[in-house]
Amino acid sequence: MTKANPVEIQKYLKGFDYPAEKSDLIKHAKQHGADQDVISILEQLPENQKYQTPTDLNKAIGKII
Repeated sequence: MTKANPVEIQKYLKGFDYPAEKSDLIKHAKQHGADQDVISILEQLPENQKYQTPTDLNKAIGKII
């Protein structure tokens, strides 16, 4: 499988309430069946940062992938 992209990652975060921290995003994605590629990208997000919206998260993911 190719690396996950922001659109695919957001699919596993559907219904998630922002703002969120990295650990919240990982937990939600796992609960909604995210594969290891998605989890791996979320695990690379900076610690101690809150994401206010899905757009904020997508910008951060864009710096990783």
